[in-house]
Amino acid sequence: MLERKARSDNRNRSHRFERIYRDPGVRPTEDPSEGSRPKSCEGPCIQVVANCRVRGGRHASTCDARSCLGRRECTFIEASKKAGVRHIVKFSGAESGVGFNPTAFRFTRMHDQIERYLEGSGLAWTHLRPSQFMQVYLREVPTIVAENALFLPMGNAKLAPVDIEDIAKVAFAVLLNGGHEAKSYDMTGPEALTMTEIAERISQAIGKTIRYVNIAPEEKKRALLAAGIPTELADAIDELFAERRKRLESRVYLSTHELLGIQPTTFAEFARRNAAVFRGESPHKTDY
Repeated sequence: MLERKARSDNRNRSHRFERIYRDPGVRPTEDPSEGSRPKSCEGPCIQVVANCRVRGGRHASTCDARSCLGRRECTFIEASKKAGVRHIVKFSGAESGVGFNPTAFRFTRMHDQIERYLEGSGLAWTHLRPSQFMQVYLREVPTIVAENALFLPMGNAKLAPVDIEDIAKVAFAVLLNGGHEAKSYDMTGPEALTMTEIAERISQAIGKTIRYVNIAPEEKKRALLAAGIPTELADAIDELFAERRKRLESRVYLSTHELLGIQPTTFAEFARRNAAVFRGESPHKTDY
């Protein structure tokens, strides 16, 4: 998405783009930097990393051995250094719930560890810390279509989800404009919403009523496992819901949008843009 947005925004500019990637059809080796290596990137040039698949090598030992993502990202940092990348924008995260305990959620702990690893790598770095993605509600399309309902164990807690398109715009601006090295940027969407309000906005976008049904956490976990979600990920999502249910209020933080001149996307706009998906008329990704 970042590459697509970068190329779109660059139509009337002179910046050259260089893609660093591993062909997804090639089996990874112990040298994660093998594949398409960068050429000279002098002048106005942005290196976009895409389709990269790496596995833990000798550099991964300082990352959490229990986290595949942690090992992969830390190994990727080393691969980027070897490939000549100068600046990495880390796609991290920060919850919007007021009082959310980051140590209670394994992925928050993991992101913190990777951030520290990147900061000690010698590369220029910028951390983007978005809240929940609006796109995660696309995971709920099957029940929205089949039962006109959004089944989540969230009670009346509010969240301030952000559109991934906004995050991509921010990341591009950070890489393009410079001056953002060694800085961290939190991001949320422009509204703190309950799940009932989320369901109302989906209803308005697709022209039929979608109900929010508050379910037990165990029921949601069983549904995730039945859908083929790996046990470790289902456990992590269960941890996340448990902490979110305790935090009824959510902060709205738009300073990053404002700093970089990005208009924040409302959930209503997101729902309208994805109305065909929410109606079951268009395929959708679920790996957010």
